[in-house]
Amino acid sequence: MRTVVFLLLLANLSLFAYIKLDTMGAGEAVRLSEQVQPDRIRILTPQQVAALGPEKVASMADVCLEWGPFSDAERTRALAELDSLQLGRLLSERRAGADTAWWVSLGPFATRAAGEKRAAELRQQGLTDVSVVDNGRGAFAVSLGVYRNEQNARARADSLAQQNVRGTHVEPRGQPAAQTLLVVRDPPQNVAARIKELQTQYAGTGVHVGSCATS
Repeated sequence: MRTVVFLLLLANLSLFAYIKLDTMGAGEAVRLSEQVQPDRIRILTPQQVAALGPEKVASMADVCLEWGPFSDAERTRALAELDSLQLGRLLSERRAGADTAWWVSLGPFATRAAGEKRAAELRQQGLTDVSVVDNGRGAFAVSLGVYRNEQNARARADSLAQQNVRGTHVEPRGQPAAQTLLVVRDPPQNVAARIKELQTQYAGTGVHVGSCATS
């Protein structure tokens, strides 16, 4: 009799253990199904990544921020301004051909103060992408945007004219020699924001974010 009771008890314990293990396995499967949801995964194209903007992209991985192009003199000055960010191996350089950029501007102004005054007036009108640029030889200009082609630059000038901003100039900003792009891999948010601020001080340069070049 004791043997039968012992066998029944052992059978019950074995059944309990089997049910418990099966429940735990099912629970793990449920947790995994909740964690992995393939239908919610999206692969972004380089264009979609670029559209996110520097601040959003800074939180992603394997993307690069490119700032430029720079002449040799501008490159030296830009690198000096990035020193305090301590980018180390995140920062690299890439040589680029001499693409012609087009910019829309007002001026010239004899002093930076005069340019800053006009820029402040434009910002009060609700304009963005406004900055004061030192053209050298004691002349300053108010930059109203830099564009990759003349058509877009002239469209900007026409739009400004409709807002009663007249007297704008549309000019090429290309240079004949090869230029340099500064590249930051996986830029932190503060770095992306700082480079965007610095970019307004370098007419003819732009900030572009996308997949890192494989070459």
